Amino acid sequence: MAVKSYNSGDNTQLSPHFNVQEFKCKCGKEHEILIADELIEKLEKLYDALNCSKIIVTSGYRCPVHDKAVGGTSSGQHTKGNAADIVCYGQDGQPVSSKLVCCKAQDIGFGGIANITESYTSTHVDVRTGYRWLGNEVVNYHTVTDDFYKYYGISADSFADENKEGDIMNAIFGIDVSKHNGTIDWNKVKAAGVKFAILRAGYGRDISQKDVKFEEYYRGAKAVGIPVGAYWYSYASDPEDAKREAAACIEAIKGKQFEYPIYFDLEEKSQFNQGKSACTAMVKNFCNALEAAGYWAGLYMSRSPFTSYIDESIRTRYALWLAEYNSKLNYSGSYGMWQNGSGGTVDGISGHVDTDYCYIDYPAHIKSAGLNGYTKAISAPVETPIPAESTTENKSAAAVIQIGDDIYKGTLTKA
Repeated sequence: MAVKSYNSGDNTQLSPHFNVQEFKCKCGKEHEILIADELIEKLEKLYDALNCSKIIVTSGYRCPVHDKAVGGTSSGQHTKGNAADIVCYGQDGQPVSSKLVCCKAQDIGFGGIANITESYTSTHVDVRTGYRWLGNEVVNYHTVTDDFYKYYGISADSFADENKEGDIMNAIFGIDVSKHNGTIDWNKVKAAGVKFAILRAGYGRDISQKDVKFEEYYRGAKAVGIPVGAYWYSYASDPEDAKREAAACIEAIKGKQFEYPIYFDLEEKSQFNQGKSACTAMVKNFCNALEAAGYWAGLYMSRSPFTSYIDESIRTRYALWLAEYNSKLNYSGSYGMWQNGSGGTVDGISGHVDTDYCYIDYPAHIKSAGLNGYTKAISAPVETPIPAESTTENKSAAAVIQIGDDIYKGTLTKA
């Protein structure tokens, strides 16, 4: 590969988005700047692939002395002009998660790639040859994986899928947890980029079956500012039993505030064996009881049984959270959240954890409606209402206003 040398004052525009000065050594001394042509070419590809508004180079070329001073070996890829530490920004002006940057950089063919900050905002990329390094310097300085998609639990198809339902670039990233996830370091979870958590409140028909980690998880997530929802795993044998489960759930969650819906988790084979009518009735009984108690009710199911055992009449009645053990969710209807069945790993949680992608701003809608423990805001009357413009975003907002006080009785849908 061609590595070119530039003097310290050179302002050459290397490509549409990168200038020599962005790669200047930060030691403060006047000396040459080495930059590989291939590095610039791949950074431009990364810029386009992530639809960036900008990419900031936080560290480009380093002289050997400076490389050593900042913890390097004095002979690493930065000293060869092959590397850059970068922060990528989306069109919304916010940093793109380093997890996504690592995955796309892998596709583009960078030789070395690593997340380098606990906040998962900064990424190291280089065009080394001879061997491949996919690392995470927050974890250690060694190769941690041979596939970042697998390591971070991200669907490889999601970047190519232009459908919002399968596009994690347009989604809010979260997790769902139960006692099986053990002790959680919520500060690390937040730093890893998790934006919400759905907590198992419990299971079955009795309050004694409240999840033993629910209170701990609720306090931990709230303490670091991670919005939460909850789910109740059902073993209901019939629709009346589902009412008893709803009562136990309401008792378990009372006195708390949730920014995301409270979900009825229906997945037992014995329940599906009762047929569509019984399953539909179970969902109605549980969710209606939640709504009557002032909660935004939702349904969690795997996609296949959902399409087989839930009646069309209520598929858009409650907040919908579907699981699909595939690279994307193969469902053409409206829904609010997708659980990526393969899950992944998240810093702060030992082992595998379920990962989720949400497409609706539930916190805003729940708070404005005064549900899930929040008090409804009272706004001053408007003398002359002005209709919203007919945009995709405003259509969703208008639907909320039209539903009025019974907002929680309908599912907001993506355009």
